[in-house]
Amino acid sequence: MATMPSLFISHGGPNIVTDDTPAHRYLQSLATLLPERPKAIVVVSAHFETDGVAVVTDPAPGMIYDFGGFAAELYKMVYPAKGDPALAEDILARLDAAGMAPSRIARRGYDHGTWTALMLAFPEADIPVVQVSIDPGRDASWHFRIGQALSGLRDEGVLLVGSGHITHNLRAFFPVFRGLAPADPELAGKVDAFTGWFAEKLEADDRAAVLDWNRLAPYPAENHPTDEHLMPIFFAYGAAGEGARAERVHASKELGFFAFDSYLFH
Repeated sequence: MATMPSLFISHGGPNIVTDDTPAHRYLQSLATLLPERPKAIVVVSAHFETDGVAVVTDPAPGMIYDFGGFAAELYKMVYPAKGDPALAEDILARLDAAGMAPSRIARRGYDHGTWTALMLAFPEADIPVVQVSIDPGRDASWHFRIGQALSGLRDEGVLLVGSGHITHNLRAFFPVFRGLAPADPELAGKVDAFTGWFAEKLEADDRAAVLDWNRLAPYPAENHPTDEHLMPIFFAYGAAGEGARAERVHASKELGFFAFDSYLFH
C-alpha cells in the first residue's frame, strides 16, 4: 500500500462543479496525482466550524447546501459517499492521544467545502469520507497539530485533505462577481504577493514562518479578513510529517484576484 500525500485545495464556490474553469479542470484531474486510489478520505473543511476539534461519525452523511444565490441545479446535487464510523473512531483516538480533546458528532452532512471538490475528483462517490472540523478561534499551529496527529493515516492509504482557500476576501469578490464593481488591480498585486510568499515558504519547508503567517506574510488582512479559510492548509502541512515537501500543483485566479492555489505535501 502506497503512502498517500496530504493535500490542500482551494474549493471555490459551489459553482465550481458546473463552471468550466482551470480550477474545475484541475479538481477533475486530482486523482491522477495520487499514487493509488485512496482507501478513505478525511476532509478538514473551512465550512465545518466547532469549538475545538470535532469528528463526524455519521455512516451516511446527507447534504448541506450552505450557500445562497447560486443556480438552482446546485441545490439538487447529491454526493452519496458513505461515512466510515470505524475510521472516525480511530481519528478520535489519535486526536485524544495528542491531547486535542476531540468531540464526536453523530450526524452531519457534507458541506460545500467537502462535496463540491469530491464530486469533481471522485465522481463515483465510492470512497468513504470522514469530516473533521476547524476551530476559527484557534491559530495555525493548533491546526498544524491536528494534521500531525493524523499523519500516520497516510501510511494506511487514507487521503488527508484540507479544503479552504489560499485567499478569501469575499468583501472584494462578490461585488465584482455580481458585476457591481470593477476588479481592483491593486488587490490583485497583493494577492500575488501573498500567494507567492506562501509558495516560497512552503517549498522551503520554513515551518516557523508559515505558522507565523499573519505576522510575516504580506497583506494578510487583504487576503483573509477572517482566518477560517486558511486553517485547512496548516492541517495538510502538519499531516505531511517531518521534512515535508510541498508542491504547488495548481495556481489559477478568477476575476484577476481570487486565487485557487492547491498543494500536495509529500
